[in-house]
Order: sequence, then C-alpha cells, then structure tokens
Amino acid sequence: MCEEERHTSSPTTNQDNPATPQLVRDWVEIRLREAIQDGQFQPGEWLRQQRIAEQLGVSEMPVREALKKLAAEGVVEYLPYRGMRVRGYSADDVADIYKVRAFMESMAARAAAEHITSEELAELKALATQMEKHQSPESLAEHRELNRRFHEIVFMASHRTYLVHALRQLWRVFPSMLWGSFPATATERFSEQDIYDNPEHRAIIRAQEERNAAQAEQVTRQHILDAGNRLLATLRIGTNSAPKKEP
Repeated sequence: MCEEERHTSSPTTNQDNPATPQLVRDWVEIRLREAIQDGQFQPGEWLRQQRIAEQLGVSEMPVREALKKLAAEGVVEYLPYRGMRVRGYSADDVADIYKVRAFMESMAARAAAEHITSEELAELKALATQMEKHQSPESLAEHRELNRRFHEIVFMASHRTYLVHALRQLWRVFPSMLWGSFPATATERFSEQDIYDNPEHRAIIRAQEERNAAQAEQVTRQHILDAGNRLLATLRIGTNSAPKKEP
C-alpha cells in the first residue's frame, strides 16, 4: 500500500456548512486550516480531494479551491502528478521565518509606539499576565494563542496596512504549524522559553507605554531573533530534526 493510501486523518466535520459556493469554499478552507493547525493532518500528509469532500459532505470543487488558496499561503504544497500535502518545515525555514518576523514586527512596533491606545496597552498587560500563569504542558495551546494575540495587538496598532496584512498572513501558519513540524516543540514549549519570554514581553510593553519608538523597535526585534535562536538550539539537541522530504 502506498503512502498516500495509508493516511486516514480527517478534518472535524461541522453540520452547519453553508449553501452558497463561495461560502462553502470558505467553510472548507477554515475546516482544513483548523485540522492542519490542530495536528489532525501531519506535516507531509497527503490531502486527497475526494476523501476530504466525502468527510465534509461537500463536492470536490470547493475542496479544490480551498486547497489552492492554502497552497498560495504556504500552508500546503503541490507536487506535480502527486497532489497536495501538508507542508513540513526545515531548520532553515525556522531561521528564515524568524528573521522575516523580526524585521517586519520591529517596524510595526516602532510605528505602534505612536498610535497604541490605553485600551490596547491594558490588553497587552492582561495577556502577559495570563501567559505567565499558563506555562504548564496542559496549557500549551492556550499559551500559544495568548502569545499570538499579544504580538497581533502590537502590529495591528501600527496602522501600517501592508505590514498588518503581511504579518497576519505569516501568523496564519505560525507558530502552530511551524512548531508542530518538530517533535521537540509539537507538544511542549522549548527549553527555558518562559525564562526569557516573560521579561521580554514586559520590556515590549514598557517601550510601548513610554512611546519610545526606537526602544520598541529594538526590543521587539531582539525578542524575536532570540526566540528563533533558542528554538534552533532546541532542534539541534538530541535526535530532533525536520521531517524528511521525498526526493
């Protein structure tokens, strides 16, 4: 039996699927994205249109369109004559993604220091406190969602349309899919992450609260670069490595 036939994962179904074609495609896209982010589909796993359509109770057309959109975002990858599969990430991908994040988010943080509201600052503080309270392995998913929201508030406060759009696209696959590609980070936070993340998040808040644009840019960039380096160091320990890709 070939590899493609062995996979039996399926996205969680929802009986409230809409009726119009555009909405059906969007609904299928959401279901597939959630299934991939939640680990129902693993990196390298093949996504067969007919099986997914049957599992979701839709025709193959919206599945095909949803997969094309996910491929354009880099969530899945297309292999000629083979089909679509969930994208896996290499250590080089990790390094590149963190460098891109550091560049764009630090620019956004600088701009945010001029526009961020007292309500947004209060939410950042509340999120930082919640993250500090949710550090157990059982709280991993919640912690990562709190972290995503923390960074989103900062870059949304920049009011820079292109930066916001680009960063929202990047965060659609980060960190859930990226971290899920490696055994060392799929189900737990990487080594000593909280020791560094908590004070660094507080430093980001202070810079924003003081309206110090240069400091906001610097601490945000350093936070993301350091986090990337710590993740790469974790991936090099033991036998943890990126999923192997077929030739």
